[in-house]
Amino acid sequence: MATDQGRRRWFRGDCHVHSLLSQGADQTPAQLAAAARAAGLDFIAVTEHNTAAAHEEWRPLSGDGLLVITGQEVTTRTGHWLALGLTPGEVVEWRYGVRDDAVDRHLDQVRRSGGLCVAAHPHAPYPSGVFMYPYQGFDAVEVWNGRWASDLPWNADNEAALAEWGRSLAHDVHRGAWRPAMGNSDAHLEGQLGTPHTVVLAGELGAGAVLAAIRAGRSWIAGSAAIELSFEASAGGGRAGVGERLETGGEPAAVRVDVRGVPSGAVTFHTERGTVLRESLPGGGAGVVEWRTSAAESAFVRVEVRHADGHMAALTNPIVLI
Repeated sequence: MATDQGRRRWFRGDCHVHSLLSQGADQTPAQLAAAARAAGLDFIAVTEHNTAAAHEEWRPLSGDGLLVITGQEVTTRTGHWLALGLTPGEVVEWRYGVRDDAVDRHLDQVRRSGGLCVAAHPHAPYPSGVFMYPYQGFDAVEVWNGRWASDLPWNADNEAALAEWGRSLAHDVHRGAWRPAMGNSDAHLEGQLGTPHTVVLAGELGAGAVLAAIRAGRSWIAGSAAIELSFEASAGGGRAGVGERLETGGEPAAVRVDVRGVPSGAVTFHTERGTVLRESLPGGGAGVVEWRTSAAESAFVRVEVRHADGHMAALTNPIVLI
């Protein structure tokens, strides 16, 4: 059942960020905090490689409209994952691989802290970057990672991650335990922060509320702060937004997406049957696309918005129809 969105707000954030304390990064925490504010972000998560050394340095930078969530990028031998919402100073062990049967107990450690576990850049193009663990046990999947793109933050590795997540979604929705998608910049260099980022619907700008929204899938992914999106479905007097369930009562469902900031782009609707609708956006970049379906035809609906060149501009988590 849909919940009242009137008491909640949309917040934009980047949950995969590195400072000088991570190999290959070139900015201080203070520079990153300033860049986050300039990019229109409401929250960021500090995720240094296998260390909590920056947590204390980040503490005074949180506030004045910018929430800083303490975390870590756990760089194991056979894949990386994000531990978000750690207790300041907490470190998660990383010296193991998929054959060691060790990852589950470290996921449990993060959850005991009230944190979130995210499979990071599943198809990253370097040794140990490819994610070899099963997604079971993780709370979300980073299907869009901006670090390795050149002119635009979308490449074949992201395409593969999105396709893999999308293929599993129908099965997971049917089981009632689907795993949300998220997008982050994996910023190491100046100019990368917020490209892309995750937009979440939460009751307040607090770590608990933001992580709960990501865990629930009440979120969509934006390539930049210039892109705006509204996605909802309605049936029988009820209404649901992204990440929520709509009880249709067997009646037809009207699905509607409102997009701004993607000139001459294209909107596609996706269900367990694949791509079911494609509509072009006008040159001004703003448009509304509507579609009708039913719970019998579609257990869920999600949306992708692409630029005219085919690169991703935005994508949503699903609305589940029951």
